[in-house]
Amino acid sequence: MMNSKLSGILEQILLASFFFVGFLLVFEGDLQIPLFLQPIGRLHTLLLHFPIVLLLLAMLMEFFRFHASFKENTAYLQFTQWLILAGALSSALTVIMGIFLAKEPGYGGGDLYWHRWLGVATYIFASLMYWIRSKEWYQSSMAKITSISMSLLLILVGHFGGNLTHGGNFVLEPLLKNKAVPLEEAIVFQDLVQPILEKKCVACHNPDKIKGELLLTDAKSIAKGGKTGPLYVAGKSELSLLIQRAHLSIDDKKHMPPIGKPQLSDDELQLLTWWVKEKASFTKKVVDLASNDSLRILSTKLLASASGPQVEAYDFQEADEKTVQKLSNEYRTIMLFAKDSPALSVNFFNKAQYKAPKLEELKEIKGQIVSLSLAKMPVQNADLAFVKVFEHLHTLNLNFTDVTEVGLKELAGMKELMVLSLSGTKLKAAGLASAMKAIPNLKKVYVWDAGLSREDIQVLQKQLRGIQVVGGFQDDGSNPLKLNPPQVKNPSTIFDEYIVAQLGHPIKGVEIRYTLDGSVPDSAKSAIFAGNLRLNQNTSIRTRAFKSGWIGSEEASFDFYRGHFRPDSAVLLTPLNRVHQAAGAKTFFDGRLGSFNANSPAWANNWAGVRNNDLVLVTMFKQAILLSSVELRIMVETQTGIFPPELVEVWGATVENQWKLLSKFKPAIPKENFPHTLPLIGAKFKASTVKYIKIVAKPLEKIPGWHPAKDKRALFLVDEMFFN
Repeated sequence: MMNSKLSGILEQILLASFFFVGFLLVFEGDLQIPLFLQPIGRLHTLLLHFPIVLLLLAMLMEFFRFHASFKENTAYLQFTQWLILAGALSSALTVIMGIFLAKEPGYGGGDLYWHRWLGVATYIFASLMYWIRSKEWYQSSMAKITSISMSLLLILVGHFGGNLTHGGNFVLEPLLKNKAVPLEEAIVFQDLVQPILEKKCVACHNPDKIKGELLLTDAKSIAKGGKTGPLYVAGKSELSLLIQRAHLSIDDKKHMPPIGKPQLSDDELQLLTWWVKEKASFTKKVVDLASNDSLRILSTKLLASASGPQVEAYDFQEADEKTVQKLSNEYRTIMLFAKDSPALSVNFFNKAQYKAPKLEELKEIKGQIVSLSLAKMPVQNADLAFVKVFEHLHTLNLNFTDVTEVGLKELAGMKELMVLSLSGTKLKAAGLASAMKAIPNLKKVYVWDAGLSREDIQVLQKQLRGIQVVGGFQDDGSNPLKLNPPQVKNPSTIFDEYIVAQLGHPIKGVEIRYTLDGSVPDSAKSAIFAGNLRLNQNTSIRTRAFKSGWIGSEEASFDFYRGHFRPDSAVLLTPLNRVHQAAGAKTFFDGRLGSFNANSPAWANNWAGVRNNDLVLVTMFKQAILLSSVELRIMVETQTGIFPPELVEVWGATVENQWKLLSKFKPAIPKENFPHTLPLIGAKFKASTVKYIKIVAKPLEKIPGWHPAKDKRALFLVDEMFFN
């Protein structure tokens, strides 16, 4: 009786979920997810495995439901029924969470489209299956067809979900990898840099999941950068966001790749650093670099290691599997160093749990450890005595620890140690060379940001013949660098009554100068930004950054727009162009401005457009407003056929559909060689009380005769509209 009552309640919940999910899907374009619901959306990736497992198990049981052994087994049939019901309900919850999650910035594209609708199809299919499987006409063949169909559907929805999480072709990637590239044909970016980005970064920066509005799937997008600005400064790795973020502490929320994701190896980070330092060329071949160039040496090494599986042969036995499992815990991971190899790699990652005796615990597998990472652990000089017992250790990572050149003497005589990372430690040049010489087969030592001057590193390199000393950039003041431009920190540059401009720069001590009259800022006469610049009208701020000992930055210009009224709702009465949908009617009042670059997410997501029909938008206010001006922010890019509209009409009404023409205006049509611009077009008119506003914008019917596409209809793009 209880089961019957419970199933009845759950069936009612399942039925109600149809209406709720349907409502969310119909009005998805207008949904605004409040902050307190965003964590629920992010649980989508945790919960989605639950319905998959339940439904796969249910489909396996359903396939054999009419077999003689199970046909009359009541417990078997009831258990299957409960599994399908639980799978349908958890699918409903997963779909709702997925809709919430997809509203966050950075999600879009084909994989999201298919993952969403296949997920909805799975939920509907599971629900219908629950209802029909008790019908008389539902027999053996139908059970097998539905169970196989559902299994295939689950595989497909999981495939597209995996693409969103890990990047495209995640499952088939090992089979699709290109063959090794000959050294004489290898291009630094294509064959070395891009594979690193694809392996460690693209999972979060692809067209379907654009975190930080940054795409890393092609050269143009990489050169463009993301929400926080350019990804790199060509020739200046120390000023490049790509390198800065990778060097942050892994506990820092801005560290990239984020904690929990595969991290860059020392060689990968070094290659990216040297690539940026070599002007970040997308076309240069490895053989075009000088034979003694560091980037060429490292590229040659990496290409050689990729030419085929080269598992080093070790003369020791593999460790006992149970011992390895016992020693792996919440502060330490132990993994195979390579497939089909007895060698082990150990990584400590919980600073709070680290103590020197934790190293001594590894004595049971000391003969199999070849790689040990203690990076960012509170390692002291005395702890290195425990490290010395790992007789086959060839790579030791002591980055950002408390060891000094005095403690490094403990590593003397380690015959197989070849790579030592000391970046972020506090070293003194005196005594360091002798400590390194005491390690007989050391090949490479990293001393980035380790307290050594450029002269120290040069002397150290001379003293350590046969050992590569890798240091970072040291600014001695003899080669002044150019500052990168200032950045705007306001979440949106669109405001109501007023806004306080927030400008910043990633380098401390920089002076930001600005002008509001259209003139170019200079370091002498222009106003200094002090953080109290209050704006109450449309304003364009031109800025430059200056600092003693540095070359002044290029100019950066930021446009601030005032829009006094935002409608309570808006609806489009005509369709948008197929490839310029943006967020529909919501686009024009979401406070998100578009950009020029077609490879930028701000271009793809923020511009709405029409070509073959008028743009007709109706907005509604709950309370009447006094309207006196309307402006549209549009794109003009004549080379690609994007022109201002031929005519814009503004209609108003206090009663629905009783329209009165308030204004109409014809923007100027650009002449040949007109520059790319993002202008405001609009009109001021006699103030009128309205509750409804209708904007009618007519695209240019015939492109001018000087244009290659003359006489064709122009594309009209708009991203924001401003009332008063």
